[in-house]
Parts: sequence; structure tokens; C-alpha cells
Amino acid sequence: MSLKFAASLSRRVLLLVTLSSAPLAAFGQAVGTPPAPSATESVAIPAAALPPTSDVAVEKGLELESLGRWADAVAHYEQALRDNPGDRRLEWRFDVARLHSCLERRYADASFVETLRTIDARSSLDLHAELLSKIESHYVVDPPWTKLSRRGAHAMLVAARDPLFQRQHGVRPTDAQIEALRQELNDRLLSIGEVRNAREALRIAADLSSLGETRIGAPASAWTMEFVSAAAGGLDTYSAFLTPGQLRDVYSQIEGNFVGLGVELKADNGALLIVRVIPGSPAERAGMKAGDRITAVDGQQTASLSTDEAASLLTGEEGSFAFVTVVTKDATAGETDDLAYLAAKPQAAAGGQARTLRVRREHVEVPSIEDARICDADYGVAYMRIPVFQKSTSRDVETALWDLHRQNMRSLVIDLRGNPGGLLTSAVELVDKFVTQGNIVSTRGRSDGEDFDYRAHQAGTWRVPLVVLIDGDSASASEIFAAAIRDSRRGSIVGARSFGKGSVQGIFPMAHSGAGIRLTTAKFYSPLGKAISDVGVSPDVPVRTLAQGAEAAKHVAGFRGAPDAKASENDAALARAVEVARQQMAMRQ
Repeated sequence: MSLKFAASLSRRVLLLVTLSSAPLAAFGQAVGTPPAPSATESVAIPAAALPPTSDVAVEKGLELESLGRWADAVAHYEQALRDNPGDRRLEWRFDVARLHSCLERRYADASFVETLRTIDARSSLDLHAELLSKIESHYVVDPPWTKLSRRGAHAMLVAARDPLFQRQHGVRPTDAQIEALRQELNDRLLSIGEVRNAREALRIAADLSSLGETRIGAPASAWTMEFVSAAAGGLDTYSAFLTPGQLRDVYSQIEGNFVGLGVELKADNGALLIVRVIPGSPAERAGMKAGDRITAVDGQQTASLSTDEAASLLTGEEGSFAFVTVVTKDATAGETDDLAYLAAKPQAAAGGQARTLRVRREHVEVPSIEDARICDADYGVAYMRIPVFQKSTSRDVETALWDLHRQNMRSLVIDLRGNPGGLLTSAVELVDKFVTQGNIVSTRGRSDGEDFDYRAHQAGTWRVPLVVLIDGDSASASEIFAAAIRDSRRGSIVGARSFGKGSVQGIFPMAHSGAGIRLTTAKFYSPLGKAISDVGVSPDVPVRTLAQGAEAAKHVAGFRGAPDAKASENDAALARAVEVARQQMAMRQ
């Protein structure tokens, strides 16, 4: 399956612009002495190379690591790096946490476990060779082969200490064995020096995978799969190896359908925070709401599971039931940073009363748009929320526009808050509905085949005045749309500066094992040639909300209220957007 379908069907690559993963720090040092030793750390860069950093941020992250809450640690380090960009100690801890978190996700994934059961050493190396070939051919810049090889060795040491890896492969290495492996890996990497191409990287992976089998006992194929994941995930923030199950999930998200409860989740203090409830889903019918926390599934406490293990319990056969314990946050309850307390009593993180719901797993259709309606009849102000850019977005927006037109729409507010992106072509098609001519977005990559200028067409253009709502969680395809509207002077941008993700990812299915790779292939630029990466789109009309920081992000991401007058009173950004739309209409009269 492919989308930028018309342009890229021959190479079967789906081009995405989406906020798909937490940022990944880059490092290229050999394995050496830990800068901040902890019980969970297996290898680190030399302490002498590390500048001073925020001890508070590192200590809180290490506490999360000590509890085995790797997904929470990744989220913590991500935010800490946004506050302290370039801090190498935080970057290092971030990468350690991300290696652990990625391993947890893979070993909680039944499709990956099946791959491990059936793949042999030769086939795993063939998979790695195919992945390295795609990196060599399509990655946006010259691949950092040395860094990827060293990260693969680091991933081996993380795996050697991980209980999931040990249990899956029936090994129990001693600390002395792992330390001996660390030293031998380090010696070999230092003797090799620079890694110049994919062929050399593959040879190193084969050699070190055999070493892992000899020293620890797990099969060489298991160690090679650590190199596969480490290579893809070590390229940049958004590139990643996709298990067969994860690849299917990507396609389901783009198509807008899957089997489940109909919620979007994130790790939060030992629980699963519900970021979004799909309208019309089983979760909505059961009374689950954005902002609720899931603390147990079928009697199993989420605090005792990895995030992916807990989330996987929510999936299952269509028609089956999940018993979900949900806690609704008490607005009067205080917050606590006592991590040990929250791990022991996850309900305390929500500050509310728990209730157990019986929810049926069903085929869920994810709507391209939500809440399309007239929100101010006197001025003819219409509103629609676009939660993600998927395959059907352009068609569904066109249908909604005609319906709003019949209701006397005279101006339109498009809400992209919390929209993480999606299909590149979907964003381009949506801009083309409102812009008559000129460039929409340009992509630039390492190869000429990734350079493209997407232009607007006059036919079928809607000329209704626009207001676009964005926030710090609006990313990628959302930023393409907002930047194009801004640069073309087609409408007003209201809210807060967007996330700042300015790259395009291709989804490449692999010939081996049914897996795939999400690979950054290009950077994108606004019609005026402005880069989005690390900059974002700044609003014409900034709006500060009462809540700030993480709680503000959670509130905005969970906003699903109807855009009527009463809702607007409780949503400063929406109220300001409606006001701007009224001003647009007044200026036209």
C-alpha cells in the first residue's frame, strides 16, 4: 500500500509527515565508562566528554529508570531536552531510555516474537542488509555508519541486561559475563575505527552478533535484530524499525480504521493517559473521556506492565470484551512528584475514584474531521476540527464544506490543535482547496528523486475566509497547512507556536519477515522557503491559555468540545479564533 500513491507506487513507499515518535539524541562515541552510573545502565560515553547539566532533570530521569518506567523516562528526557537543547548528558540518558523502551515495545509485540521464533542467523542478516540498503539509498543525508554500528553494540548490552530478552531466549548472564562482553565489544569497535559504508556496517553486525551468541548464549539472530532496530532508530528523531504488527498499524491509521476500543493513549505516571476518544467508538459509549487514566486492564495493574504490554491488553478479537479500570481526574486534587508512591498507587496520579468498565472491541472508523458545524449563525462562522491527515481527509472535508455552505457558512475556523500530522499528499490536497496558485510546500532530500515542489491549482478553490488554530502539538502535515495559509496570506493563524517538525518520512515495507522501516527521506519548506524544523509556525494572533506546561498540552490534546458559544467561553483559543473570523467578516462588509 502506498500514499503519495500516484508518485511513489512503484517503490511502494508511503510518505508521511507526522509526529510519530519522541526525539532521539545523536551520539557517536565508543562504549566506555558511564557518566552517571545507575543500576539499569549497561554502557555509556566517557564522563570526561560531558559538560555540566541539570542535575534535577537527570536525577528525576534516573529515578524513572530505576523503576523500569522507560516510556515515562523517554517522555521526561524529551521535555528536558526541549528546555535544555544540546545538553549531552540528557541526550545520552535519553538514548539509553529509548533503547530500553524500544526493546520493551518489540518484545511485547506478538508479531516480533513470532519473527524471532522463525528467523535464523542468515535471514536476520538478510533483513539487516535490506534495511541498510534502504538507508543508503533514501536517507535524507549521508548515513552515519560509525554511529549506527556503535549504537547497535550498545543495544546488545541493553538487551543482555533486559529481563524480557533473557526470558525470551532462555539466558541468565551474570554481571561478570556482561561486563566481559562490554569490554570485548568496546575493544573491537575501537580497533575497527571509522565505518565507511553499509557493507562494513553489515559485516560488523554479523561479527558482533556471533560474539553475543558465544558469550551470552542467545542466538545470533536475536542480536542481529538489535542491530536492525538500533540502526533505524539511531538515524534521527523520527526514523524507526517497524515490526510486522507496527507496520500494519501504520497502514490502519492512514486508512482510518482498526479493531479496538477507540482511544489514543500515552504513558503517564504508571498509568495510560487517554489523550483522545474516537467519536462513536466503544470507548465513548462506555463513558471513557480524554484526560481519564487507565490503571488496570482485565485485572492487571498498568503500573506493573510496560506501556506497550498494557496497551496490547486492550486489543483482541472483534466482539470480545475488555474490563478496563478508569480513573477520572479530580480537578481539586493536588499533584505529586513522588514517583515511588505513584508506582505503588497509580490511582493517586489521577486524584479521583476508579470505576471498571466493560468495553467491547469493535471495528473503529477514525473520522477525518470532527465537529463540523456553524458555531456563530449571526456571522456565519463555521468550525471543523481535523485530528489527523489520513487518506480520506480531502474527500471528507469537501463533503463537510458543501454541507456548511448550505448552512450559510461565510467564514471557516479549521482547528489543527493536537494534530500530529499524517499523509503529505493529504495536507497538500487540503491546502489546494483554499489556495488558488503558487507553491504549497517543497521537499528536498539527498537524492534528486526526493526534491519536489507541490503547487496549487485554481480549479475547485474555496474562497471562504480562513482562521487556522494551532498549538505546540500541531506538527508536520499540520505545519505544512498552516505555513501555506500564512505564506499565501490566505488566512489568519491563531493559537501557539507549532511543534517544529519539518521532515518527511517514507514507510518502506521489507521483503523479509513482513517488517518495515520508517525513514526520513526529505526536509520540507514553506512556500516562502522557510524551514519548519525546530522553528515551527508562529501564530499571527498568539493566545496564552491559563494552564501551562504539560497539563496545558494534555488539556489541548484532549479538547473535543462542541464549538458553540458556551464551549468557546471555556476555550480561550477557540473564542479568539471566532472573534478573528467575525472581524474578517466585518472588514468585508
